Amino acid sequence: MATADTAPADPHAPPTAVLTPGTRIRPPEQPGPRERQPRQQTAAPEEQPHSATLIGSVQRAMRLLESVAEHAHGAPAKQLARETGLALPTAYHLLRTLVHEGYLRRDKGLFFLGEAAERLGSSGARQKRRSTVVETLATWRDAIGVPVYYAMYQDGEIEVMCVSDTPGNPAVEEWADFRETGHAHAIGQCLLSQLDEDARRDHLDRYPVQSITPYTVRDDHTLLRRLERTRRTQPVTERQEYALGTVCAAIPITVGTTAATMAISLPSHQADRLLPAVRQLQGEIGRLLGSLAISISI
Repeated sequence: MATADTAPADPHAPPTAVLTPGTRIRPPEQPGPRERQPRQQTAAPEEQPHSATLIGSVQRAMRLLESVAEHAHGAPAKQLARETGLALPTAYHLLRTLVHEGYLRRDKGLFFLGEAAERLGSSGARQKRRSTVVETLATWRDAIGVPVYYAMYQDGEIEVMCVSDTPGNPAVEEWADFRETGHAHAIGQCLLSQLDEDARRDHLDRYPVQSITPYTVRDDHTLLRRLERTRRTQPVTERQEYALGTVCAAIPITVGTTAATMAISLPSHQADRLLPAVRQLQGEIGRLLGSLAISISI
């Protein structure tokens, strides 16, 4: 029940892989040689335009953005120049540039944050929410001793958003496309159980039931009956339906209109651990769901 990107490289520091559709995880770039810094000037850079550097210009622009952000009802250029310690001509030049690029907007002589700046803030908030989920899954992984998965149903598709495992407790290899085999694994069955009847049938029309292993559900009718009997708070379990030698369990999480799930997997010879482990995970989720409710839409 994992993607190919979840295998960690360092056994002493098992990573948590964040999986987003279309995103390719790349190793960090090596830092280049440090650039030579210009010698400090005796006068303010804005008073000597010939000594200003690109870095200095960016720093001054950032100070203006921060100053504008402190004024919910906008501020004029003269006030912003005074607050940032910039010469008025420099402030005017930078403010015009920031307006042109969409980071600020001007209305009746006052400057406000623009759409580009608001998008940056929104992106930062999403990254923080994603980090919260990643760290939480790693904590549960270590506490319970099983791989932990987080998935959502988005735009008619099953999306595995995050997997946290270790070399000693590896995640299930995604040997058959997860989107196409939702009927066979606990994650997919759990997500489908949270949908209404029309949405379930639409999904199965696009991804018909097919045999994955000898234990896979055989037809749509049998699967739909199983999904209808699934209670909202009941863990969904499957034993070797997706991968031989593996048992899995998933817990439904519904916040608003978002269908999501947290899941675990174990080797089939440890099947007796499955229910106690998923109950432990369910208790952890119940304890932290309030704080995670905003974060699960990563």
